[in-house]
Amino acid sequence: MSEDRLFLAQRRYSSWSMRGWLAVALAGLAVKEVVLPLEGPEAAEIKRISPSGLVPYLEHNGNAVWDSLAIAEYCAEITPGLWPASNPARAWARAIAAEMHAGFRALRQAMPMNLGARFPARAYTAEVLADLSRIESIWRETRARYGAGGPFLFGAKFTLGDAFYAPVVTRILTYEPPISPESRAYCEAVRAHPLVEAWYQAAAAEPEAWRIARYENPG
Repeated sequence: MSEDRLFLAQRRYSSWSMRGWLAVALAGLAVKEVVLPLEGPEAAEIKRISPSGLVPYLEHNGNAVWDSLAIAEYCAEITPGLWPASNPARAWARAIAAEMHAGFRALRQAMPMNLGARFPARAYTAEVLADLSRIESIWRETRARYGAGGPFLFGAKFTLGDAFYAPVVTRILTYEPPISPESRAYCEAVRAHPLVEAWYQAAAAEPEAWRIARYENPG
């Protein structure tokens, strides 16, 4: 029987890998993690192994699952409770996760993920600020509807909804754009979650040779 594996790009920069890994970790799947750099000879392994040529890519129980949203849904089928319990909250969570998955291109391009750096006091385009405003609106409305009883989007439990916004939190912590105190509190709660902390620690342990100049010195 083949070994169950989760293929990831280096943790310092790969937001999609972080989402897939959080889903797998929340589900408690026992998999071997295979982490590959985004550049250099080893990076070619990603295109060779993954059906889409991208990560995250999960091999589990003979199933091949790629794309972070597909991995999240696969994990939710195996481990109930990764999405919120009520139907309205669950529908809302899926919608905001899908919006994150498909959108916010301006913010992604202007704030590439880097877990080991700080780039504060930058000027942002109107498009980036609009993305940030929409994200804050999602967080604010979600917590107003479903967040009573805890610091996360749907209350006391860190769900797949939070997993999809966790890389956005890392970007906010790295670039320090202006956000509301409520958004700041949410970011601090996500950053303090044990799984997020574990991801940061693993990122810090990656080889320095994997560092990529354009992410370390963004224009």
